[in-house]
Amino acid sequence: MRKFKIHAAASLLVGALVILSGYAALFIAPEERTMGLIQRIFYMHLPAWISMFTAFTVAVVANIAYLRSRRLKWDWLGVASVEVGIVCGTIGLITGPIWAHPVWGVWWTWDARLTTTFILWLLYISYLLLRHLVDSPERRAQLSAVYGIFAYLDVPLVYVSNRLWRTTHPQPVFFGGANSGIDPTMSKVASLCIYAFLGVMILVLVQRYTVERLSHEIEDLRVQLDSRDSDQSVAPRYSSEGRAR
Repeated sequence: MRKFKIHAAASLLVGALVILSGYAALFIAPEERTMGLIQRIFYMHLPAWISMFTAFTVAVVANIAYLRSRRLKWDWLGVASVEVGIVCGTIGLITGPIWAHPVWGVWWTWDARLTTTFILWLLYISYLLLRHLVDSPERRAQLSAVYGIFAYLDVPLVYVSNRLWRTTHPQPVFFGGANSGIDPTMSKVASLCIYAFLGVMILVLVQRYTVERLSHEIEDLRVQLDSRDSDQSVAPRYSSEGRAR
């Protein structure tokens, strides 16, 4: 009951944040002089990528923790984080071309930022496919953890790609140097949208972790029942005189 109340309160808080951030992105943030209204997709595009990076970071921490402890709860957290991260990344991959086409005249270009990001998305899709190829929970968790650590190596590369190479993608808005930055009101609205998106991501992640844990517990119960039925079927049955039938 207490957990339900906490979850309900958290859901209400995040819901309020989502409504407030949506209103701020549409009506409070000033219109960008060059790009116009289409720039407002920035307030969904940026939070989606930050949430993706956060989810994949949680996943790699869980991967390392599993290899150190061999406790399946870390595997559950790892797969839950990867699935949520892929959803956030998919939102980023969809909103990016919608924003890019009116501004730059192209839906997609294979520059360093977009290519490394697409590779990252494919790597984590492959993570989920790998899990479906292994039946043993322990073996699946071990392989997933090793592969997850390997896949995460692309995350810092995505982050620095438009710093290392010239790309169609704009230079970093935050922490990009002396000429980086945006209007103070835009920055506050963007921060609010990031908090709202992260809140949704955390809520979904917690629920997905719970589903993974319950799925594992149900599978354990099924194995125990199958084992018990098997033992009963092979055990000898005795007559009232004590002789095996």
